[in-house]
Amino acid sequence: MGILEKIAEIEKEISRTQKNKATEYHLGLLKAKLAKYRAQLLEPSKSAGAKGEGFDVMKSGDARVALIGFPSVGKSTFLSLMTSTESEAASYEFTTLTCIPGVIEYKGANIQLLDLPGIIEGAAQGKGRGRQVIAVARTADVVIMMLDATKGEVQRELLEKELESVGIRLNRTKPNIYFKPKKGGGLSYNSTVPLTQCSEKLVQLILHEYKIFNAEVLFREDCTPDEFIDVIVGNRVYMPCLYVYNKVDQISIEEVDRLARRPHSVVISCGMKLNLDYLLETLWEYLALICIYTKKRGERPNFAEAIIMRRGASVEHVCHRIHRTLASQFKYALVWGTSTKYSPQRVGLTHVMEHEDVIQVVKK
Repeated sequence: MGILEKIAEIEKEISRTQKNKATEYHLGLLKAKLAKYRAQLLEPSKSAGAKGEGFDVMKSGDARVALIGFPSVGKSTFLSLMTSTESEAASYEFTTLTCIPGVIEYKGANIQLLDLPGIIEGAAQGKGRGRQVIAVARTADVVIMMLDATKGEVQRELLEKELESVGIRLNRTKPNIYFKPKKGGGLSYNSTVPLTQCSEKLVQLILHEYKIFNAEVLFREDCTPDEFIDVIVGNRVYMPCLYVYNKVDQISIEEVDRLARRPHSVVISCGMKLNLDYLLETLWEYLALICIYTKKRGERPNFAEAIIMRRGASVEHVCHRIHRTLASQFKYALVWGTSTKYSPQRVGLTHVMEHEDVIQVVKK
């Protein structure tokens, strides 16, 4: 029996099993087996075949956004509207067959946008170059899931299922579980909160499935068996996702209102160029980027060129971005902006910068 057949068999058994106290251990074991087989499926085959056309694109710019969706939802039209790159758009399916990069210039930042080929059901198993598409999506900072507003919720559910099965967790944070395999000493199991979904016996059974018999496990939040399996496997990617509903000009205003109110959702129309500015603004928020301006002593701040950093960046990060030796020669910095109590404030390397702050670095 091949891996695909085994996965299908386990999925059938999970759907057949009624969840109660007696079967939760059985379900936990099935989920552990399922995660193991899916991981095997994603591993590249040992036999190196003939090399085809390169699929991944070199990372560039300040952030990377992957554009995924089913065929003919308007991804190529969106890329052509947002960037100077022309991606072939047509009314038939699978117009885009490889990864096409473009750059969105917004607030002084260069955001790399990747137009990926349309995903079909079964992509996680490798159908329609699905595995390569999903592998590129894993390298992005944010995923834009382009959906056809006229097709209801079917597309969103299918895509979430495909991404979930290859270890991409959308709009979720990493489970707060400390896990460390040991050489000996058996299982050390503790929790700082009352657990309602995982017991010591279930944790032990799941670990045995992965042939781990000695480990330290500490639950800092009430997690599900699925989340515990994610921590053991360790190759899960947690990333923000924007659900973008295109073609809203073809549905009723009530339906547009309902879709727009859903969490992490934006409604647009590429055909009529509706709401694209709001989408860019929301994308900026999801990427958590900030602009920082520099100032030389006795001169006005340079607002023409911004340093693009991630939210939470400190003065030390800014120094490294300006020049790699600047932090070692650092004496203090003067900062103007919302991160300070008064302007200018004299700060050290650990001071956290905020959007549109101005910094002047003084060397020793």
